[in-house]
Amino acid sequence: MNGKIKALKWTATALTLTGILTFYLDFYPYSMIPHSFGILCWTAAGIITKDKPLLANFSLQIPIIIAGVIKLIFSSN
Repeated sequence: MNGKIKALKWTATALTLTGILTFYLDFYPYSMIPHSFGILCWTAAGIITKDKPLLANFSLQIPIIIAGVIKLIFSSN
């Protein structure tokens, strides 16, 4: 199980950093996709490992991403 957690964390890291990079390279709204998956992976890792600081950071980003998606949907109409 430890190897799977490590792989999940590295995947989450790569996705989150890819999302941040694409945001700063001005690929919005596409930057939301890898960043969202990174947030979900980090939240899953926090749940599996019962890491409360990790959960506090990434699970609280989920509503922020949802708010951004809602804003994107309503601003594009």
